[in-house]
Amino acid sequence: MTEICRLKYRYLRTLDTKRWDEFAGCFVPEATGDYNGLVFDDRAALVAYMRENLGEGRITLHQAHHPEIDVDGDTATGRWYLQDKVIVPEFSFMLEGAAFYEDRYVRTAEGWRVAHTGYRRTFEMTYNLADLPGVAVKGPGEHTHV
Repeated sequence: MTEICRLKYRYLRTLDTKRWDEFAGCFVPEATGDYNGLVFDDRAALVAYMRENLGEGRITLHQAHHPEIDVDGDTATGRWYLQDKVIVPEFSFMLEGAAFYEDRYVRTAEGWRVAHTGYRRTFEMTYNLADLPGVAVKGPGEHTHV
């Protein structure tokens, strides 16, 4: 179970730090995804979408906790509680929400990898940062004020 927790944490860390090769390494090539109806048929499509839509200029925070993991030989399932935030200073936009991840994992020669990931939202809120008096957004290496 510890190895699966480390895999999920690596998935979140590499997503938020935009380390796309390491992010891709969390998945088997045929991995699928379903993020509240946003569906991906393989790892390449999933990683390409994240790179394009959560890449440079997007500040993200993804935290998953309260894991419920069941291991059955070389496969496993996991449920995680997600809290996330996406900030796009360029568009004065922020999204904040929560969801429950439902994952499937497979043990490979390189260790555990994600075979399927996805979540269903419990809530989502969006903000116009200009409506928040005094808000200042600073991301890695930048000093943007809204």
